[in-house]
Amino acid sequence: MKTEPIMQLGKPQYKSPLSFWVRDDVFTPSDVQWSGGVEPENLILFEKAGPRKKLFFDPKKTRAAIVTCGGLCPGLNNVIRSVTRELIRGYGVTSILGIRGGYRGLDPTCGKPPVALTDDSVEDIHKDGGTVLGTSRGPVPTAVAVDFLIDRQVNILFTVGGDGTLRGGNDLFMEARRRKHPLAVVGIPKTIDNDVHFVTRTFGFGTAVEEAVHVINSAHTEARSVENGISVVKLMGRHSGFIAAAATVASQDVNFCLVPELPFSLSGPGGLLAALERRLERKGHAVVVVAEGAGQDLLGPSDERDPSGNIRLKAIDEYLVAEFKAHFAARGMEITMRHFDPSYQIRGRSTNTEDSILCDCMGRHAVHAGMAGRTGLVISYLHGHFVHVPISIIAQGSKRLDLDGELWHAVLSATGQPSRFQELPS
Repeated sequence: MKTEPIMQLGKPQYKSPLSFWVRDDVFTPSDVQWSGGVEPENLILFEKAGPRKKLFFDPKKTRAAIVTCGGLCPGLNNVIRSVTRELIRGYGVTSILGIRGGYRGLDPTCGKPPVALTDDSVEDIHKDGGTVLGTSRGPVPTAVAVDFLIDRQVNILFTVGGDGTLRGGNDLFMEARRRKHPLAVVGIPKTIDNDVHFVTRTFGFGTAVEEAVHVINSAHTEARSVENGISVVKLMGRHSGFIAAAATVASQDVNFCLVPELPFSLSGPGGLLAALERRLERKGHAVVVVAEGAGQDLLGPSDERDPSGNIRLKAIDEYLVAEFKAHFAARGMEITMRHFDPSYQIRGRSTNTEDSILCDCMGRHAVHAGMAGRTGLVISYLHGHFVHVPISIIAQGSKRLDLDGELWHAVLSATGQPSRFQELPS
C-alpha cells in the first residue's frame, strides 16, 4: 500500500472563512475489495477532498480562472456555476475569469478575451447544455498560455476536460513553477464515456445513459412495428463500452450489444450475422447497440487524427448497416433497416438530477483544493467519496469495461447474446 502525494504550492497560512474542514490524514483506497484477505500490492491511498482549515491563497487577493475544453458533455455549465459560486460565496473571491473557447482562449493571438464570471452571470446557466465559455480541441503553446496567466495575475486555474486537457493543465503548472509563479491547477475530469482510471463515475455519464435509453426505446418501436425490422444504434465510447453496456441494461430491449473491449466476427455460424438471422426467425425484429469504437479491426487502420491528436474512428454503424443489408439480400430475405446516431443529441443535453449533484460536488471540491494550494490534481468521485488524484496517475491510461464484471454479465443476461461472436470451425 502506498499513499499518493499531492503537490502543494507552499505552506498554507491563511485562516479559512468556512466553518468546517477535513483533515489531511484521511484517505480512500484505490480498491475496496480483495480476495483471501491479502492486501493487493498495488493498492493506492488517495487524499480525501474537501475544505482545509488553512489556505495558501488570501481570498481577498486571489484571482481564479475556469476553462472548458474538448467535446461537449452534459454538466459543463453546472461545473462552471458551482466553481464560481463556491469561490464567491464560500471564500469571498471577487475576481474570476472565464476563459473562452478552450485553451485557445489562453493565446491572445487566436483566442477571445476572457469574461468576468459573477454570482449573477452564472445564476441560470445550469439549466442549459453546452458551455457558456465555449470550447475547442487541441493545445496552445505552454509558454504563451503561462504568459497569459501571469500577465492577468491568475492564481488558480480550473481545467474541465478529458485526459488531454488534464495533461495540458499539468504542463501549465510545471511551466509556472519553473518561472516561480504560484499557480494552482485543479482538474475536473470531463468524459461522457466514463473511462477515467480511479474515477468511479464522471459527470455527464448518467445523463448520457438516460438519453441513450430514450433513443433505444424509439429504435425498438421502429424495429418491432415492421416485419424483419432491424435498428442499429451507435452510442459514444471510443475505447470503452460503458455507455452502450449501461444503456443496454437500463433499456432491456437491446438484443445485441457490441463494445470496443470485445472483438467480434460477422461471418460463420458463431458470428453476428448468423445470430441476427436466428433472432429474426424467432422474433421478427432486432435492436443492435454498438459503441463507436467497437469493431474497428474490421474496418482497417485509420491514419487521420482530430485536433486533439486522437485517431479518427471509422463508422462502424454504417459498416454494420451495409453488411446487414448485403447479408439478407443474398438470402432473398426482406428486412427494414433503421439507423440511429444520437451522439450530438446526447452530449448537448442538460444534466439529469444525478449528474447535477455530482457536478456541484466536483466543482466545490475543486475550489477547496485550489484555495488550499493543492495543484497538479484531479477531483475524483471514487467508491462514494471525493478524493484528490494526481494528474500523472490519471494520464497513465483509460479505464475499460471489465468483461468478467457485473455490468457486462448484466448485458449478457439482458440481451441473451453469446459471450462472444466468433467464427466456429466447420
